[in-house]
Amino acid sequence: MAREFQRGHKAKISDLTPGTDLYVGVQITAPGLTFDISCFGLDANEQLSDDRYFIFFNQPKSPEESIQLLGAQAGDTESFRVTLDRVPPHVHKLSFTATIDGAGQMSQVGPGYLRIVAGGEEVARYAFDGSEFSTERAVMLGDFYLKDVWRFAAVGQGFDGGLEALLKNFGGEVAEEEPAAPQQPAQSAAPSFAPPPFAAPGTPAAPAAPQAPQPAPSFGAPSAPAPVPAPAPAPAQPVHAAPTLAAPMAPVAPTPPHGAPSPYGQPPQQPAAPQPPQHPQYGQVPGQTPPHGAPAPAAYGQQQYAQPYGQQPPMGMPPGGMPPMGMPPGMPQGVPQGAPQAGAGLQAALQKYRETATGQRWTPQNQQLMRVDLAMGGMPVLARQGSMVMYQGKVDFGYKGAGFSSRIVGNATGQEMQLMRCTGRGQVFLAEDGAHLHPIELQGDGICVSAENVLAFDESLQYEVRRIEGHGIPGGALFTMQFQGTGTVVVKTHGVPVVLPVTPTTFADCNAVVAWSAASQVILSSQVRLRRNAYPGHSGETVNLQFRGAPGNFIVVQPYEV
Repeated sequence: MAREFQRGHKAKISDLTPGTDLYVGVQITAPGLTFDISCFGLDANEQLSDDRYFIFFNQPKSPEESIQLLGAQAGDTESFRVTLDRVPPHVHKLSFTATIDGAGQMSQVGPGYLRIVAGGEEVARYAFDGSEFSTERAVMLGDFYLKDVWRFAAVGQGFDGGLEALLKNFGGEVAEEEPAAPQQPAQSAAPSFAPPPFAAPGTPAAPAAPQAPQPAPSFGAPSAPAPVPAPAPAPAQPVHAAPTLAAPMAPVAPTPPHGAPSPYGQPPQQPAAPQPPQHPQYGQVPGQTPPHGAPAPAAYGQQQYAQPYGQQPPMGMPPGGMPPMGMPPGMPQGVPQGAPQAGAGLQAALQKYRETATGQRWTPQNQQLMRVDLAMGGMPVLARQGSMVMYQGKVDFGYKGAGFSSRIVGNATGQEMQLMRCTGRGQVFLAEDGAHLHPIELQGDGICVSAENVLAFDESLQYEVRRIEGHGIPGGALFTMQFQGTGTVVVKTHGVPVVLPVTPTTFADCNAVVAWSAASQVILSSQVRLRRNAYPGHSGETVNLQFRGAPGNFIVVQPYEV
């Protein structure tokens, strides 16, 4: 009987089947919508470092054929053959995705599923429907990921931006030529799988015909946009003839290499002298027009301004000092107005700050911001009061009160945590005082963390105050919080911490240590001596923690003393 998965659930492949040659089927439908179903082979950084492992209708198999697109069959909209023991070592995750081809939203999707079949028997199924989504146009359905062994995770994470947002999330880019692909309208007449023309030959694993249109690696090639501006300027001569030409005057002595004189003689409209009077009409003050010594544009669109006759003008400005009409300062002047500018514009400037969605429950957005998806796993999150900076979806925040005895213990030990309970279906973003955040996943083991260094944790974890024994220490013993169970705890530090293995001679300042493995033995070590205190002054390092334990134990120390 197939094992039923819900969003956020994970399991080892070996717990589902001993086989490694698997069939993966996806069934997804919606009235009036067609879907592109793909598989991304990602590296250890969850990036598409090799675009040959973007498996879709135009590239139906990986080089070693460990991932093959089979087409629609057995009631599935799309299907794949995955041979896990043939996946190359640099591929750590296989992400199966679905995107809407055209207009529409994932909320329109009817009941669907992703299933795993081994030896003709279905062993796992993740069922979903439109109620789990809203305005998304692309969704990550499930992952095979390598963590010691191959595992499966039901993801169900969506993207509003569709295929382009999905590709950017995986480190790829859609080439500018790609939107003008006439192949989709021509081949969209395929009967059962409209977006990919590969749907008709559903049963064969990977015929030679679909490999013909393999220029599709431009989907994920990061360098693809670079050559786009270069060929584009040539047809845009009429648009930029007036703004880029300053005057048909002969250039001064420090003329740029070989290109300046020739363009003035080649284009028919160049020798015409009436061009300079039109230059001020494009937003230039007549007194600022450089009629003498103005650089002649090489080949209408070459970035001549970068080396203007021996001078270094401000970035993005021609030698005359004023940009042509419609071109803001700071943008290259030799590029046509219609051509996309790499790294220019508001969207490009903010691209590196966009939300990071990995399909995991806990996702660091940067070093100081953490996102938790409450819908994944279906369990509430306990977070420090006031640590929420933003949330999306339907989320309820409630006060998490401690019992009378817990408050007494917390006040007496200094390990009291003021918590709030986050429930619902949405994403919550957490941060506090710009501290560095580190999610630590526990799988039945334990970790000791000071309450001051805990930002949030899954409610499934058990926690209690633990005493650190010490004798003859001024002020008595020290205390910490111990977390155990299955879930994630987010630890915050001042600066980037260091993790050290526990040895018999491992000592740490009790004001700098952040966390340590629960199996470690911790002893308070004092260097306070009566004879030493009889004289003024001391080292400031009189009380430390000594750690002992078997190999595998660790401590986490921050570059800061509380």
